[in-house]
Amino acid sequence: MFVNWQLRELNLKVVYYGPALSGKTTNLEQIHARVDPKRRGELISLKTHEDRTLYFDFLQIELGKISGLTPKIHLYTVPGQTYYEASRKIVLRGADGVVFVADSASNRIRANVESWQNLKTHLASFDISIDTIPAIVQFNKRDLPTAVSTAILQSTLRLTNQPTFEAVASEGKGVFETLKAIINAVVKQVQQEINK
Repeated sequence: MFVNWQLRELNLKVVYYGPALSGKTTNLEQIHARVDPKRRGELISLKTHEDRTLYFDFLQIELGKISGLTPKIHLYTVPGQTYYEASRKIVLRGADGVVFVADSASNRIRANVESWQNLKTHLASFDISIDTIPAIVQFNKRDLPTAVSTAILQSTLRLTNQPTFEAVASEGKGVFETLKAIINAVVKQVQQEINK
């Protein structure tokens, strides 16, 4: 959370995290395409060799003001490949909320578990627990013939109290439900912090 007092904006950072090719980028592309261009920034891709981080920001006017400040949501993705661990940790720093995008394909369970553990390890390095930061889990690619049940995904990830959503991000299904849930969770937590 960062406050721009001059613009009266409350900047909130949400990071989409998950294994490579799970649909993190697709989520952001779908959101960016559907948010009013007057209310959003450009979709920016930071690329190095085989590493890509996407981000953009948008003003969430519908939320109303928080302590007189307009919420500005910054959405980021992390590179999914395991050899970009340092990049993922840097992008995650300062996050107000996390969306973990799990790949529902049966052959991706191990990648999901490794990425989920990696997320928890990085958060712990910032003295944050997955149970204290607003976190949503999206089970993406529900349209695949090899998609495993959500019960199996919940069990293998050992989810505690994280809300879950099913999605087919390539078709936009579940994308905005996930986004709305994480924004509401982040705003609720920020309001509690501000009102302490």
